[in-house]
Amino acid sequence: MHSQDYITLDETYSAHNYHPLDVVVARAQGVWLYDVAGRRYMDGLSAYSAVNQGHCHPRLVAAMQAQMERVTLTSRAFRNDRMGPFLKALCELTGYEKALPMNTGAEAVETAIKAARKWGYQVKGVPDGQAEILVFDGNFHGRTTTIVGFSSEAQYRADFGPFTPGFRHVPYGDIEALKAAIRSNTVAVLFEPIQGEAGVVIPPEGFLKALAEVCRANNVLLVADEIQSGLGRAGQLLACDWEGVRPDVVILGKALSGGFYPVSAVLADASVLGLFRPGDHGSTFGGNPLGAAVAREALAVLVDEDLVERSRTLGTYALAELRALDHPDIDHVRGKGLFIGIVLKTRARPYCEALRQRGLLCKETHENVIRFAPPLVITQEELDWAVEQFQAVFADVYTPS
Repeated sequence: MHSQDYITLDETYSAHNYHPLDVVVARAQGVWLYDVAGRRYMDGLSAYSAVNQGHCHPRLVAAMQAQMERVTLTSRAFRNDRMGPFLKALCELTGYEKALPMNTGAEAVETAIKAARKWGYQVKGVPDGQAEILVFDGNFHGRTTTIVGFSSEAQYRADFGPFTPGFRHVPYGDIEALKAAIRSNTVAVLFEPIQGEAGVVIPPEGFLKALAEVCRANNVLLVADEIQSGLGRAGQLLACDWEGVRPDVVILGKALSGGFYPVSAVLADASVLGLFRPGDHGSTFGGNPLGAAVAREALAVLVDEDLVERSRTLGTYALAELRALDHPDIDHVRGKGLFIGIVLKTRARPYCEALRQRGLLCKETHENVIRFAPPLVITQEELDWAVEQFQAVFADVYTPS
């Protein structure tokens, strides 16, 4: 079958809830993708930061294959010999006392919301049914009905109500607005240290530290969604580390399993996660041995291959190179680590299509931003090649005088 045959099948049988670039990927290795005709492309998106360790990392392949031959699923009705070691490694790496494993990032966000509300009622003493969580304009925390209900993006909400109450919006990066919004029944502030889907939006310097101080002063939980920004993507283990902030709750997903299997987790100390009792929350697949085995190895790869430092060093280099691009359509370039957004004054889709023609796959976000977030295993040579493609695409349209 040819690429168009597969595209036709997708268009015929799939709900049209995505607008993908018309590349049909058949295999991948490291930072490279290969379509059904064998043409090679660099992955500039990393499956929305799910493959920080690179595609088909041999250590993760081996870990998954070995576990598949032993046991894949027990449910949480029984214990397994892979969940405990995985959670121990995760807690020791991040410095939290406990972790609650789930599957998708959205599930982990829902878990964090439940944990924050339970803490609000049982510890802070908020009257039953009145707990409130503050969220930020431009947020993206998933696609469940509760989560889209507190999105500020009209399309995410349209035709999906009624929505869960208990959330209020604050302008992203505005610490004074946050202070003014906190009330006695506020139990948590849910935030992204870098807003990925909004276009790799970086808050003002010092905002995260101020946010932590305000939450601490008001007995409010600081809940960080690091599903996209964490695990090395932004040049630190967690993006909050850039300002030395330790949230009360951290949400992880995506790269937690290196792109092999849906694995997510909520991290917190026992003062929060210790409030759950049997029957309060659960998941048939959460903490399953297959996911736990591959996630533990994915964490080890991040550490052993020093991928956080690689992201920080190469990200600094890439930002400098991309900021040197001279083109009237470019407004500015922003990012941290290998989490970069090229903000345009026009639609980004035509540029993504032009990059595709040159073998570099990036994806537009919020119409006018090209997101560039390659796997963290990328080499200097490969990164130089990617920068050359950006230079060529913009030069094709406009050559500065």
